[in-house]
Amino acid sequence: MIVADTNLIACFLLKGPASSAAESVFLADPAWIVPRLWRSEFRNVLATHLRAGLVELEDAREIFKKAALILSSGERDVPEDRILGLAAESGCSAYDCEFVALAEFHQVPLVTADKKLLKAFPGSARSFEKFLEENKRVRRADA
Repeated sequence: MIVADTNLIACFLLKGPASSAAESVFLADPAWIVPRLWRSEFRNVLATHLRAGLVELEDAREIFKKAALILSSGERDVPEDRILGLAAESGCSAYDCEFVALAEFHQVPLVTADKKLLKAFPGSARSFEKFLEENKRVRRADA
């Protein structure tokens, strides 16, 4: 199980340079959990793509439905008492710290491409590549 942040979700569902790595993360561990906030953040990503002409409205709606189908069973409440402390310590947004707090609470990695999160939370946050490398090592050790 991992915490998937919004940019992992976006890379997974919107074709781009990191899509292949995001797909590999999903294949390595499809048990993604997310704070309920993911819906608003992902809608904002889709709105940005709409404004930039990268996706049509009906396609954006279908992409959101697909995301909701994949993630709805993984939606979790976040331990709210930890979020502001993480934001104060790191300088990251409270939005981003919801993902960190969820990862800490469940003691699983937060997989992200967000460089600020990767730097601020090296104990919790993993890049796509680092997660895949660690996952490969664990599978070899289990074999």
